[in-house]
Amino acid sequence: MQKDFVLEWRQKYAFNGMLLYVGSTVFICYLSFSLRFGGLEVPVWNALFWVILLFTSVNAIAKGFAQESRGRLLYYYSIVSPQGVILAKMIYNAALMLVLSLLCFGFYAVVIGNPVQDVGMFLLSIVLGAIGFASSLTMISGIAAKAANTGTLMAVLSFPVMVPMLLMLMKMSKNAIDGLDPSVSVDEALVLLAINMIVVTVSYILFPYLWRS
Repeated sequence: MQKDFVLEWRQKYAFNGMLLYVGSTVFICYLSFSLRFGGLEVPVWNALFWVILLFTSVNAIAKGFAQESRGRLLYYYSIVSPQGVILAKMIYNAALMLVLSLLCFGFYAVVIGNPVQDVGMFLLSIVLGAIGFASSLTMISGIAAKAANTGTLMAVLSFPVMVPMLLMLMKMSKNAIDGLDPSVSVDEALVLLAINMIVVTVSYILFPYLWRS
């Protein structure tokens, strides 16, 4: 995990590239919707926000295993356990996605507007979503890295995994936007927490088999 943070600090172009991607996407949405139609309806605002975060997470996490050379992977194989590798990747990607998600929400709210009434609950949905995206896509990135066309395989494998998570996130964030009582969103929060725990547990159990291959 320390290695990933050090590399990201030295090679800031990857993080800066993600910031540029988020900023340009939000600005294009502003030009397309706010200037042309005078603003966004709340459901469209909510859906568009999560779509931006989804594509940002796929682009940010896809490089997790793909950027590792075969020699470096062999070196890892000789000094660390596969469980340590997958957990370190998940923690690093979760931290990266948390930063990108919060920056995206701040810029999105400033440029397009902020209809959220319960900001605390909305931020909780962002945290759960960032952790869920990171944990799910990290394992998928490890699988896709074994194939020749990593980007295409990432998109194909991530779609069925992300859909149920996106549905829960959009419902929970919609409740926060409408300012409903936090108890209304408890079921969605528990489902998201359960999904995250299941993904981490399954990855912890199955990744050693992928690692040995």
